[in-house]
Amino acid sequence: MTKFIAKRLGISLVILLLGSALLYILTVNSGDPLQDLRESNSPNRENLIRQRTLNMRLDVPWYLRYFTWLGGASKCLIGACDLGKNIAGQDVTSLVVNAAGSTLRLVVLATVLAIAIGVTLGVVSAVRQYSGFDYATTFMAFVFFSLPVFWAAVLLKNYAAIKFNNWLVDPTFSPVTIVVTALIAAFVLQAAMGGNARRRLITFAASAVVFAGVMFYFDAVTWFRYPSIGLPIYILGVLGAGVLVLSMTSGFDNKRVRNAVALTAVVAIGGYAAVRGLLMESPSTPLLLLCGLAGLVVAFLAGWFLGGFSRKQAVIASFVLALVAAFIAISDLLLSNWSGYLKLQSRPIPTIGSVTPNFTAGYWGHTIDTLTHLLLPTIVLTLVSIASYTRYTRASMLDVLNQDYIRTARSKGISEGKVVTRHALRNSMIPLATIVAFDFAGLIAGAVVTETVFGWQGMGNLFRQGLLQIDPNPVMGFYLVTGTAAVFMNMIADIAYAFLDPRISR
Repeated sequence: MTKFIAKRLGISLVILLLGSALLYILTVNSGDPLQDLRESNSPNRENLIRQRTLNMRLDVPWYLRYFTWLGGASKCLIGACDLGKNIAGQDVTSLVVNAAGSTLRLVVLATVLAIAIGVTLGVVSAVRQYSGFDYATTFMAFVFFSLPVFWAAVLLKNYAAIKFNNWLVDPTFSPVTIVVTALIAAFVLQAAMGGNARRRLITFAASAVVFAGVMFYFDAVTWFRYPSIGLPIYILGVLGAGVLVLSMTSGFDNKRVRNAVALTAVVAIGGYAAVRGLLMESPSTPLLLLCGLAGLVVAFLAGWFLGGFSRKQAVIASFVLALVAAFIAISDLLLSNWSGYLKLQSRPIPTIGSVTPNFTAGYWGHTIDTLTHLLLPTIVLTLVSIASYTRYTRASMLDVLNQDYIRTARSKGISEGKVVTRHALRNSMIPLATIVAFDFAGLIAGAVVTETVFGWQGMGNLFRQGLLQIDPNPVMGFYLVTGTAAVFMNMIADIAYAFLDPRISR
């Protein structure tokens, strides 16, 4: 395995080197960086041309400029990057550092959401093959796959930001809206759950009543202006997540895994109840990370010491529950501070920029402001990416579900839930290891358009400005970050594939 990893690392470095040379050649030959000055009527035009020539080293052959850039970029290995200056004389390294944070947090979040949603839809679609849900999922996957990024971004800006902000002034639901929304949501849920006609009818009726009741409650208490989960709902959420995790892993008959998950749930509930007040009054990122780390440590210890012969399953189940409990806790804290944020931002869903300039607020106010700026561009990139995961997961699951060992598992009386989650799903994930890497690179390319529409000062803007000004240094800074990230993801995918299938590393 070590030899395989070293080989992949060497190939990745060669690809980065060749790609950087090709991109530099294409950039410097794409136009004249002095064209705007040559057409200028300024009396000191010749002096401006001379200064820009010296600043961009245009009197030096392109290959010498490339090797100078390569030498500065290689210093990144020791933490001393020198990416030169742009056409305006600004330090490109500083520009890249500021822009990379915006782009990578956008792309990484979109990737995680696309994987979670796409894989889930793909699994359910495969299990409910040729059902109405399967046809609807397939149709929507093709729609999202062919969706123009700029068009989806404009629609979201209009409906999910402008019109939503208008509605949020007086967030009420009409009786017709409640009934229609509840019926549609119940219809989708019963299609996903499947079963015979009687089971579908019961699911539809119960779901419609629940959805209508929830919407009526939201309307009555003006929940969208004063939202909160609260400790009682948090407790129910953690317990429900524990039941779901057990049903999808070992089942309820395995006492050791059940005890580990139960202990994790009890500690999560007790721990959050103890620190919730502190996190509301005196929050900080280190404190949140410490609480999250403590929850994961407890989950590991519970699974390790209570798992017995099922130690691996117990650790995984406990870890998943700890992550879900942390997510619910963060959601509760954010929602509890939403009303305070609305007092500072009457139109909370922004349509442009990655942060609100000169925004003064506390810790949770700044956190909510950052997340609301992430919301729309993340949705755009997720919708574009989700189709690939849905289709590949469905195809892979169908292939695995038709294997002999799956039929053997069913013939032994193993429940369908365990067959799908413990046997089929795990093996169907192997092809997706490669898809993640390609999709990550595609999301980076899509982020260029998305950042332009939403006015983000990220890597896409840096790349676009560099191309327009025939300035290679910002373009190469974009390549250094995004190209390295894409190649790194491909290398991780190769290594993950080798771990999942040992034959690959031979």
